Amino acid sequence: MTLVLFFGYVALLIVAGAWGIAGARLDMRWLLRLHLGDLPDRAEANLLSQYRFLRAMELGFGLFALRYWREIFRLRSYNRIFLAAMASGVAARLISLGADGWPSVWMYAFLAWELAGVVAIFAYTRPRVVAG
Repeated sequence: MTLVLFFGYVALLIVAGAWGIAGARLDMRWLLRLHLGDLPDRAEANLLSQYRFLRAMELGFGLFALRYWREIFRLRSYNRIFLAAMASGVAARLISLGADGWPSVWMYAFLAWELAGVVAIFAYTRPRVVAG
């Protein structure tokens, strides 16, 4: 089950990251329900630039996790970096619930998957990782 959560999360990072870079305009409309035409030109350009950057970071993290998955499950240093990054995303979503209000069902689905993944990967790897 832990590997299913891990590789499901990694696949989502890679696919969503790549899609978000290439399809940022469509993502704004479909996923975020934001109509870019309602924004001033500079705000639109800034939002798309930042969105593509964040999606590129998501893609990069996914590629890192895919490349180093064995180390993540074996070496404490890789494990801590991965879990800290994943837990930071969960924390940001939880903070957003309180600070920003109730998101769409998709955001809850992502939160549930990420939270289950952090807990499962931590519990599975805790007794197995070694110094390194």
